[in-house]
Amino acid sequence: MANSHDTSTNTSRRDFLSKAVVAGTITIAPGVLLHTTAQAATGDVSTKAGDESVSSKNRWGMLIDTAKCATGCTDCVDACNKENGLVSHGRPKSDTQYIRKVTLKDKSTGHESSLPLMCQHCETAPCVDVCPTGASFVREDGIALVDKHICIGCRYCMMACPYKARSFVHEEVENQTLTAPRGKGTVESCTMCVTRVDNGGIPACVEACTAENHNAMIFGDLNNPNSTISVALKEQGGKQLRPDLKLNTGVRYQGL
Repeated sequence: MANSHDTSTNTSRRDFLSKAVVAGTITIAPGVLLHTTAQAATGDVSTKAGDESVSSKNRWGMLIDTAKCATGCTDCVDACNKENGLVSHGRPKSDTQYIRKVTLKDKSTGHESSLPLMCQHCETAPCVDVCPTGASFVREDGIALVDKHICIGCRYCMMACPYKARSFVHEEVENQTLTAPRGKGTVESCTMCVTRVDNGGIPACVEACTAENHNAMIFGDLNNPNSTISVALKEQGGKQLRPDLKLNTGVRYQGL
């Protein structure tokens, strides 16, 4: 039979955990609890947020035309960093950015292509397969995310990702945005600006690229045959990076 001290300790512990959960939800739930609270727009990102819950009816994706992506241009990267409150802290940019510009060279011809590389939002995601806690997951609409509440920072997902698209938060996070919460000791990557998408908008990188009239990036619903991205893929085609892995990525490229 438990004594009064044990009972008091257990009660205090339950009270503490209860308060911690409530506090955590209030502080970071707008982005961290994306798999339970998010709402997805329908069609080609043109309807009002909250019209429909996240479902497999949509498959959000991105099409990138490398012929229009200029070498040295970082508009998409800069917009992503600003949107997510990313700071390098003196570490290599590839360790602290969700998007990195890379150059691919065809050895037989010498032709070079510049392209932004980020999480490819795989349907069959290696990061999900190796995650021991279920923190890495793919929403029904195809967006890959990390639940910061249960990520233990083991970094298995970072090793499993063939695109090296994930990074680890080493430093204390300050001045973070409500729409893109982060946390020390957790893994993170491109979320396809899920909060924007759930409110009928488009990712910050696509918005910036379009605003500068580069028009190298298209975002939309791959399941909608009439969406801009689906029409472009049908007319001009698009390739996956590492198609041999059969991951069915949500990000496609032209001009490779």
